[in-house]
Amino acid sequence: MNIYSALQIGDYHLNHCEDFLITKSIGSHKILCAVMDGCSTAMESQFASALTGKILRKIALGKNYEEMYRTDNRNTIEEELKDILKQLFTEILKVKNILLLDEKELLTTLILLLYDQKENQGIVLCIGDGLVCINGKITEFENGNKPDYFTYHLKEDFEDWYQNQTQIIIFDDLQDISIATDGISTFFKVKKADTEESIDPMNYICIDHEYHDSGEMLFRKLKKLEHRYGMKPTDDLAVIRIIK
Repeated sequence: MNIYSALQIGDYHLNHCEDFLITKSIGSHKILCAVMDGCSTAMESQFASALTGKILRKIALGKNYEEMYRTDNRNTIEEELKDILKQLFTEILKVKNILLLDEKELLTTLILLLYDQKENQGIVLCIGDGLVCINGKITEFENGNKPDYFTYHLKEDFEDWYQNQTQIIIFDDLQDISIATDGISTFFKVKKADTEESIDPMNYICIDHEYHDSGEMLFRKLKKLEHRYGMKPTDDLAVIRIIK
């Protein structure tokens, strides 16, 4: 199984890439992946996405130790993801209070992917906008550019909030999966192309298998889109792809 990832600043952004991503193993057979997209109209939104990613990395490390010393964990894949998300809420609220952060400093979308290689099953939860592609089937989540950021709900009852989440996909028999921030849909011809051929950047990044034998597959695809087809994402892009 190969895991690829790429992060690219959008062509319309000058100072910071406001997206962030992580991939982290949990135990010997689980993988946690996440992509975040900070709110451009908020305050220092690159901080919100990076902070969320760093906290998720910490949670994954804690889960790793649990997997090493516990043999009786019978949680379902959804229960595992729910617990990770609940810990994220707790940690974000703790940091908010310690640093006296404004809510506008914590706004970021979040796509969480948890995959169990042993059971060959997984779950994806999208909070806000983004894209999920499972075995060639693309699902785009779009909220009219007004995502319901999870940090709006930090002080609410977590169980009540979680029950209202509808952007959840549970899957099995995985062959190929991608998760990406909504920058995946913003490719635009920004310079003269080397060819008159047309290409669908979304399909090329999430479905096409060119360069799959290289760990830099996604970066090579992004460079080819730029230099051969003259296309770059105008918004920041974070993408993770797993191919079995």
